[in-house]
Amino acid sequence: MLKLNKEFKVRLEVFKNDKRAYFSFLILAFLFLTTLPAELISNVRPLMIVVEGKPYFPIPFTYSEKDFGGSLPSEPDYKSTRFLNLLKGVAPSIEIETKNSFGLQLDDFEDEDFVEEPTFSIELGDFEDSGESITPKNTAPVSPRDHWILWPPIRYDYKYIPTESKTGNVVLAAPYRTRAPNGEDLLESSWVDGHYLGTDDRGRDVLARLLYGFRISMLFGASLAITGTLIGCLIGGTQGFFGGAVDLIGQRLTEIWGSIPRLYILIILSSFLVPSAILLFLILNLTAWMGIAAYIRAEFLKVRNFEFVKAAKGLGVSNFTIMRRHILPNALTPVVTFFPFEVTAGILALVSLDYLNLGVPSPAPSIGELLAQGKNNLQALWILLPTFAALTLAITLLTFIGEGIRNAFDPRKTL
Repeated sequence: MLKLNKEFKVRLEVFKNDKRAYFSFLILAFLFLTTLPAELISNVRPLMIVVEGKPYFPIPFTYSEKDFGGSLPSEPDYKSTRFLNLLKGVAPSIEIETKNSFGLQLDDFEDEDFVEEPTFSIELGDFEDSGESITPKNTAPVSPRDHWILWPPIRYDYKYIPTESKTGNVVLAAPYRTRAPNGEDLLESSWVDGHYLGTDDRGRDVLARLLYGFRISMLFGASLAITGTLIGCLIGGTQGFFGGAVDLIGQRLTEIWGSIPRLYILIILSSFLVPSAILLFLILNLTAWMGIAAYIRAEFLKVRNFEFVKAAKGLGVSNFTIMRRHILPNALTPVVTFFPFEVTAGILALVSLDYLNLGVPSPAPSIGELLAQGKNNLQALWILLPTFAALTLAITLLTFIGEGIRNAFDPRKTL
C-alpha cells in the first residue's frame, strides 16, 4: 500500500508540473462548481423575500399569491408588475367596457358604409341599484407593506418566457442595439430587460440556458463515463481473468453488439418511448463500456499470469477477491488515462443527439438545442457564438487534462 501511495504521489507531481493540464483542470473545475448551483445564480424566483419582517425563500419552497396577501391560489410571477404592485399596495386596475358587458359591440356586425343606431343596447346601469356602483372583485385597496427582495445575479431561468419587456422585443432580443423591422427606429439592448446574452427564438434567456445546459452536459458526460467504466471493468475483467471459452464467447458477443449503430437504437426507441434524459443515459450506456472493456481485458490477460496472482490462488483466495484486490489496482492505468476522453465522448454524444432533436425534450436546457437554434437563426450571433465557445472550451480543457493524465501515468516518465 505504501508503494502504491508513493507512486500515486509521483504521478500527481508529474501532472502538476504539466502547467497546461493542471491549469486546464483548475479552470474546468471552477466552471463546473460555478454552474453546479445554477438555481442560485440564474432564477426567475428571488433568493429571499422579506415582507413585514417575515422571510420567504421561493427557490426551495413554493408559495402562492395568497401567502403575500393576494387572491390567487397559484404561485405568483415574481417578476410581474402585478406581484410588485401587490407588495407596494397598489390594487390591480381592471378596465370595464361600458358599451357592452360581453365585450362585443353592435358596430362589429355592421357594414362600413351602412351605419344605423342600435335598437337594442345593454348598459351597466341596467344592472345597478340606484346610488350604488359595481366594484370588481379582488380590487380592494391593499395597504403598502415593508418588503425587501434579494434577486440572483440573473433574474431568469432556462424556461421562463417574459410577458413584459421594456424594449418592446422579447423574441430574439439582441444584447446590443439593433434596427427595428421598419428599418428606421432602434431597439434597445436586451441588457435593459436583464438578458445579458439576449433571448432565443422563444424569448428565453440565452445565458440562463447556457449555464443550465453546461451543467447538464458535464454531469451527463461524467455520469456516462463512470457507469461505462464500471461496466467495462466488470465485463472486460471477467473475460481477461477467466480467458478460454468465456473470453472467446464474450468477444464474439461484444463484436456483434458493437456493430449495431447507437443512432438507430435511439431512433427506434424514441418512436414508441417518451424521450428523457434517463432513457438517453440508459441507451448510451449500452455501448459506452466497450472501449474501456477492451483495455481492461488486455490488462487482466497480462496480470493474471503474474506470480502474486498464482500465489493468491494457491492460498485459496476467491477469484472475485483476486480480481478486486490484486489485479484491478494494477490494471487501472488505462481507466484513469481514458476517463477524461470518456467524459468528452459523453458530452459530444449528448450535444449531437440534442442537435438532431433526439435528445432531452424541450424545455430542458441543452447546448445542442442552442446550436440548432443558432443554425436556424444565423443573424442571432449572440446564440451561436457563446454556445460554440462554451462547448469548444469544455472539450479543449478536457483534452488537455486527458493528455496530462496520460503523460503522468506513462511509466517511462514517472518511474
